[in-house]
Amino acid sequence: MSHKFLSFKDRWSHLQSLVNRQLSESLDLSTDCPPILKEAMSYSLSAGGKRLRPILVLLSCEACGGELEAALPAACAIEMVHTYSLIHDDLPAMDNDDLRRGMPTNHIKFGEANAILAGDALLTLAFEIMASQIKVNSCAAECCADLANAAGAIGMVGGQVADLESEHLNNSTLETLEAIHRRKTGRLICSALTIGARIGGAEMTILRKLEEYGTYIGLAFQITDDLLDLTGDAEKMGKGVRKDAKHGKLTYPSLIGVEESRQRAQNLIDEACLSIAPLGSHGQRLEELAHFVLERDH
Repeated sequence: MSHKFLSFKDRWSHLQSLVNRQLSESLDLSTDCPPILKEAMSYSLSAGGKRLRPILVLLSCEACGGELEAALPAACAIEMVHTYSLIHDDLPAMDNDDLRRGMPTNHIKFGEANAILAGDALLTLAFEIMASQIKVNSCAAECCADLANAAGAIGMVGGQVADLESEHLNNSTLETLEAIHRRKTGRLICSALTIGARIGGAEMTILRKLEEYGTYIGLAFQITDDLLDLTGDAEKMGKGVRKDAKHGKLTYPSLIGVEESRQRAQNLIDEACLSIAPLGSHGQRLEELAHFVLERDH
């Protein structure tokens, strides 16, 4: 059956399978890699998860007229960067979490040193894969620069630092909160879309529209995360809930309340869908994904 006739849920499942298979093949490393390191890398990378970011790469590429196979290396690379960030976020010096995706966190399973090194190895492997396996339009260097910018000091890592600092701030504003999450969560999501668009051969105007879409769904995703931490089911989430209040974290519900947070997330999804209107019917799957971000329960 053509993917055009699949339900969004079935299409998502199909893309997850493609990504998971490619991720498994990507960890077929030489014997120079210590077995304990490979095991720790695989443990977190193959632990499941929604695969939101790699699927965004694939759908963005497809919406711009590209082939899924061409975008798979980049999809895997961005999931490796995301997984490395989760391994490090869970460490005692950061969020000090014991569970991730319903399993013991990497440092609980393998020890702190191996967890740090597994994260480092996934981060560097991501860029090796992008540099060596992206062939379309000779855009590997642009994709590497895009991801590095999104993941680094002015992107995800900078956002994480700002998030940690926010625990000690008084009188924080919505502007402060959104500045944190545009970097911590949103930049990697935007990068998934722009990398997919580059591989798909998008013109600059479309690339900018997809970046705008990513900014909106990144913020909506974070609001939903904050709400799920407050109201979600730990079993479905695969990790502890109601941790943010305990750690004094700045969240949308703590700042503007639950109902206003929900309304803000809805408004952001509406804006996201307007952003990709120039794609016409090619943007249908991205529009469906935007609504999934809002409606998810884990």
